[in-house]
Amino acid sequence: AGSYGRDTRGIYRQHQFEKVELVKVTLPENSYDELESLTRDAESVLQKLGLHYRVVEHCTGDLGFTCAKSYDVEVWLPSYNEFKEISSCSNCTDFQARRANIRFRRAGGAKPEFVHTLNGSGLAVGRTWIAVLENYQQADGSVVIPEVLRGYMGGLERITFD
Repeated sequence: AGSYGRDTRGIYRQHQFEKVELVKVTLPENSYDELESLTRDAESVLQKLGLHYRVVEHCTGDLGFTCAKSYDVEVWLPSYNEFKEISSCSNCTDFQARRANIRFRRAGGAKPEFVHTLNGSGLAVGRTWIAVLENYQQADGSVVIPEVLRGYMGGLERITFD
């Protein structure tokens, strides 16, 4: 829709896709630690799948308007011969809370304070599937199923295309 280039067609660039959104509402003093935790949650899925990935911190010029700090989690895609974004995790500090007037009060009747909000995408399902297919494809065209997924696939160890 109005864009061009290599990433605008096919399964990688979808106009609609499935993902799990990760959201945290936290105390201001905990928000940066919670960002690290949120990012680790996204990373843990890739680790369990045995996929090569990296975490890239956005420079201030690339941060979204609402974000104070943000990471992209990128997975290796052999067809592109590069890492591609599969998740993004951000600390919006009190930006969203101020707009929605989400506050809390500490014990002892202290004045209300704004919470900090964080969000991230668990992993884009289609892109994760692409990464599994590309990274586990064998010379004969079959795809080895990562061990962590075999229980969901009736114990199947390999997908063959006979």
